[in-house]
Amino acid sequence: MKTIGLIGGMSWESSAEYYRLLNELVRERLGGLHSARCVLYSVDFAEIERLQVAGEWERAGDVLAAAAKGVEAAGADLVLICTNTMHKVADQVRDALSVPLLHLGDATAAAVLRAGVRRVGLLGTAFTMEQDFYRERLAGHGLDVVVPDEAGRALVHRVIYEELCLGVVGEASRAAYQEVIADLVERQGAEGVILGCTEIELLIGAEDSPVPVFPTTRLHAEAAVEAALAEEV
Repeated sequence: MKTIGLIGGMSWESSAEYYRLLNELVRERLGGLHSARCVLYSVDFAEIERLQVAGEWERAGDVLAAAAKGVEAAGADLVLICTNTMHKVADQVRDALSVPLLHLGDATAAAVLRAGVRRVGLLGTAFTMEQDFYRERLAGHGLDVVVPDEAGRALVHRVIYEELCLGVVGEASRAAYQEVIADLVERQGAEGVILGCTEIELLIGAEDSPVPVFPTTRLHAEAAVEAALAEEV
C-alpha cells in the first residue's frame, strides 16, 4: 500500500472526513484491521482565508507547497490537496513535488462522466464558482458547467465560511441549498450537481437533490485509495 499525503486544515472539518473515508475505504477493500497509510499536514485555515480574501494566491500557494514538501519528506507516495478552492494553486503545489499530485477536479470529472452526465451544476466557494481555474479543469474533460445566479452564489459561499467550516450544520441552510439546486436543475438544465466544496457534504446528500450529486471529498478519497492500492506495472 502506498502512503497518501494529505494537505488539510482547510477546514479541519472536511479534513476529518478525508481521514475517515480513506480508512473506511481501505478497510472495505482489504478487510480485517487494515487502515490507510497516510500523513497529514494541517495548516492554519485563518492564515489561508486571509490570503484568499486579499487575492494573495501565490503566497497561499507557497504555504501549501511547503506543506506538500513536508508530507513527501514524511514518506508520501502521492499527495492530495484536501480542498476544492485551493486547487487554484495546484500547479504551484505540483511543481514542488517529485511524487504525483492527485487533482480533485480530475477525480470528480471522471465520476461525472461515468454517470453519463454532461451538463453539471457546481456548488462551492465564490472563488470556485466564479473563477476559471476549477470550471475550466472540468470543462477540459468535456463537461458543460453551470453555477447559481449571483444571489445563490452568495448564499452558498456564506454558509460554507460562516457555518460549515465552523461545524454548524443547519436545517435552514439545507433548505436554502435545496432551492439553489432546484434552480440549477429547472432553470439551467443541470443533469447533476457537483458538491464542489469539501464541507458541503456535511450538509447535502443524495436525498437532497432531484438529480445525482457528486461529493468531491468521497470521490477524491476513492481515487486516492485506488491509486494507493494499485499494483505497479
